[in-house]
Amino acid sequence: MTDDTPFSDQQLAKMRPQATAKRIRRALGLSQEDFSVRYHIPLRTLQEWEQGRREPDAATLAYLRVIEKEPVATARALAAE
Repeated sequence: MTDDTPFSDQQLAKMRPQATAKRIRRALGLSQEDFSVRYHIPLRTLQEWEQGRREPDAATLAYLRVIEKEPVATARALAAE
C-alpha cells in the first residue's frame, strides 16, 4: 500500500478516531489550521481529537471518511456555500 492509497472501511473502523483525523490531515499535507478552515471543523475540536481528549461522533467519522475519499470535491462543495 502506498501513502496515497485510501484505507478500506474495515481498516478505518479499526483505527482510533483521533488518529483518523490526524492521518487524513497529514496525508493531505495540511496544517491543523488549514484543515480546520478548509473543512469547517473548529480548530480546537480538531486539536482535541488529535490529542485524544475528545472523539468524533459517528456522523463526524463519516464526514472524515468523505474528506479522505474525496478531499477536493468536499472542499469545493463547502466553498460553494
